Amino acid sequence: QVQLVESGGGLVQAGGSLRLSCVASGTIFSINRMGWYRQAPGKQRELVADITSGGGTNYADSVKGRFTISRDNAKNTVYLEMNSLKPDDTAVYYCHAIVALTTPINTYIYWGQGTQVTVSS
Repeated sequence: QVQLVESGGGLVQAGGSLRLSCVASGTIFSINRMGWYRQAPGKQRELVADITSGGGTNYADSVKGRFTISRDNAKNTVYLEMNSLKPDDTAVYYCHAIVALTTPINTYIYWGQGTQVTVSS
């Protein structure tokens, strides 16, 4: 099975920066897509950013220009550089990955445990 381990969350003041990391481990043939979702209390989980194995990226409108996602395919790791943080960015951030375990045909979705990001006013 596959595990996703997140790190980098914490408490910062508005305007500050954080860098989140997520490492995938286990029996993996390939990772088609990795990225980040977030969920604030009382709100639905939303996509923040993701990146394909080919390097294509997608960002939520609310974070464009402030967040940057990147990927190290050799290390099965995805990063999220978060700059100019706002109180509205406060949420639990969840790593996710779409993984092919033994062949490139059958894929599965995995989620990390989540890491708390809190931005104070």
